[in-house]
Amino acid sequence: MTSYRYPPRPHRRKHGPRGYRTAVDFRPWLRDEFLFRCVYCLEREQWVNCIGHFHGDHFRSVADHPDLELEYDNLLYVCAACNFRKGKQSVANPLDCLLSGDVTVRRNGSIQGRTKEAKELIDFLQLECPSDRNRRRGMLKIISLAAKHNRILYRELLGFPNDLPDLVRLQPPGGNTRPDGVKKSCFVLRERKKLPTTY
Repeated sequence: MTSYRYPPRPHRRKHGPRGYRTAVDFRPWLRDEFLFRCVYCLEREQWVNCIGHFHGDHFRSVADHPDLELEYDNLLYVCAACNFRKGKQSVANPLDCLLSGDVTVRRNGSIQGRTKEAKELIDFLQLECPSDRNRRRGMLKIISLAAKHNRILYRELLGFPNDLPDLVRLQPPGGNTRPDGVKKSCFVLRERKKLPTTY
């Protein structure tokens, strides 16, 4: 069930762009940072028409923390549904509590948290609601069938997008506090032929 496997350990940022004038300008960095999927439900760009479907979410709301509006470390890459459900509410940090050891996605599409924080976040975002559970179950079936009968489709479903952002060319106005992260970006890894076919 690699398609819904949460990260094994808390996420540590690899990028640190600064000085952009809008949150949208951080999008290429966020896409790469969070592997082109929603940090909450793990929906991937490859599974939807990603135009308008993925957002840069302010983890700490701008209403309560206006000073964090353009701070990269306060931005997450999320799907529209999770962004809508979270809204301006304060929740546990998904980068710390939605981990593979604390969250399990079963073949029937159900998702279960083992820790208090994971359970509360899953409940708050309604990730276990029937529609989300059915969507996960359907996607898991499609991926399983593709793995057995159509390896090209399987690679498309679990592979990286074709339009990987070339972060080497981007020059954040305020610099980059973590410049070494660019060397680990998906675009650079693909250029070096070190990017895996699926993830």
